[in-house]
Amino acid sequence: MALLRASPFPNGFVAGIHAVGWAFILPCFWFLDRLIAVCKSTTLEQTQRLEQECYLHPLKVFFGSIIFFILFLATAPLAFLGFLLWAPLQACRRPFCYHRQAPSSAEKETQNCFELSGKASFGFATANLCLLPDSLARFNNLGHTQRRAAAIGQRIVQGVCRPHIRIFVDSPSSCGTLSPSNSILPPVNSSSYGATDRQPQPPVRHSDSDGHVSIPASNSHVVCVPCDDTEEPSTESPSSFCNSNQNSNQQDRAGHRSAPRALLSQGLRQQDNVPWEVSSLFPANVDILCLEEVFDKRAAQKLTQELKPVFGHILYDIGVYACQPPCGCSSFKFFNSGLFVASRFPVLQAQYHCFPNSRGEDALAAKGLLSAKVLIGQNQKQKKAVGYFNCIHLHAPEGEGEIRCEQLNMVTKWIGDFQAANRQPDEDVVFDVLCGDFNFDNCSPDDALEQNHCVFEEYRDPCRAGPRKEKPWVIGTLLEQPTLYEEDVNTPENLQRTLEREELRRQYISPPVPADDCPLVYPESGQPWVGRRIDYILYRESSISKHCRTEIEEVTFVTQLAGLTDHIPVGLRLNVILDSDCADE
Repeated sequence: MALLRASPFPNGFVAGIHAVGWAFILPCFWFLDRLIAVCKSTTLEQTQRLEQECYLHPLKVFFGSIIFFILFLATAPLAFLGFLLWAPLQACRRPFCYHRQAPSSAEKETQNCFELSGKASFGFATANLCLLPDSLARFNNLGHTQRRAAAIGQRIVQGVCRPHIRIFVDSPSSCGTLSPSNSILPPVNSSSYGATDRQPQPPVRHSDSDGHVSIPASNSHVVCVPCDDTEEPSTESPSSFCNSNQNSNQQDRAGHRSAPRALLSQGLRQQDNVPWEVSSLFPANVDILCLEEVFDKRAAQKLTQELKPVFGHILYDIGVYACQPPCGCSSFKFFNSGLFVASRFPVLQAQYHCFPNSRGEDALAAKGLLSAKVLIGQNQKQKKAVGYFNCIHLHAPEGEGEIRCEQLNMVTKWIGDFQAANRQPDEDVVFDVLCGDFNFDNCSPDDALEQNHCVFEEYRDPCRAGPRKEKPWVIGTLLEQPTLYEEDVNTPENLQRTLEREELRRQYISPPVPADDCPLVYPESGQPWVGRRIDYILYRESSISKHCRTEIEEVTFVTQLAGLTDHIPVGLRLNVILDSDCADE
């Protein structure tokens, strides 16, 4: 099995020269970042100063600006020298870094999930983290990029490593299976961003850092809970789980023992044949994680450190820098693509493409597409099972749908070329997923061009009923930045409750963007208020092996990163069933 090299450079000498050049640049860059950051406060910091009656902030801004400006000027010559070393080396740099946790044996690199049962479950999640340099993140009302990166990594691990427990409501009006609240996790002290002080230890199933596509019996539980508030849960249910939740959530109801409110509010509901939920935790057992706007290199390294015990294969610092063809010197790339992919499965091949048609401030970043081929394991006929995963971040400014449509055209072509070049006759393709921040929604008149793009004919969007029409249970994923720290949305539990109530959603989810000179009528009569959903997970069935069938197990809107980003992460779990009668064809 071919493995990607860890270093993006062809040899150690080039990597060393690059490190020296960046070391010369970093002090000047950091002082400039602090110069801007000291002058720009988030609404959280403003509120904290008012509560503490702190009158020293103007002095901090005045003297901090002077000091950082002087230090910036003092280190600028050194940064210029570093730039002369750093910029030319970008031409020979592979456009991503690859971290791989070494397995204890070669066998642990593959999983035999299909070999025994002929079916498997795959979990995907995507989130825009806004991990820009601290000064730039503050313009999105988010600060302290390094602390946020560590907190985000810890919260993701906390969510994906929890036991996969399902609760069934014992009632004729049952809404289906329910997911547990975070009360099943041990209480931990939190930092200013709600991060755990110690990283939760991954369960045994993750100790080899590779991908598991089925849930071990020891890590999966089913609990039956009656809907009647006056009845006790069945004693045949796992008592330790029931008791811990009752003790932590039912103190206000003496004499009554019932299913905790937090559990019932997170339940899977099924509409249009799609099970879905709003969860205060990331879905358990996520296999591949796609993150956007991880532009800051140090933040990417912190994320890697937090995630690598669970996700053994990580692609980060994805993109190109400086002057790269076909863009040329007219489009100098100061930032990478911001894409970050973490996988439990070994990455066999990966390819990155930069969008050549970006404009304005978006042209400063190397936004584009990352396509990866991952090794799942073997099927019942001993053929390799592989999957394709594609992650994108499209052009951002409103009113420029033509650019995004051109980029989607490139995406579909690049994905087709990548799969044609890497598909092998002795392999079964079990999934083909496209996800990321598309920067357009399915409700705004301003995004009409993108809503009708042919990508939605190739890939299926489980949240979409058609152009300009969302399914009634869908929730927008773009939060209003000025309100990120208000009480209704500043914790995972509060944000979860807010998203479940339409009248509150209107206050905190970004509304649709009207077309020029046309009044906005939204929502239409009888339709729910959804808001802007710009984070997508799509999947394609036409490109997978003909004897594989795909079913949606669940769609999840995640609130666990409340206060850490201005987007709501999205999760998708797919069931893939292998028809054994056709497996040898």
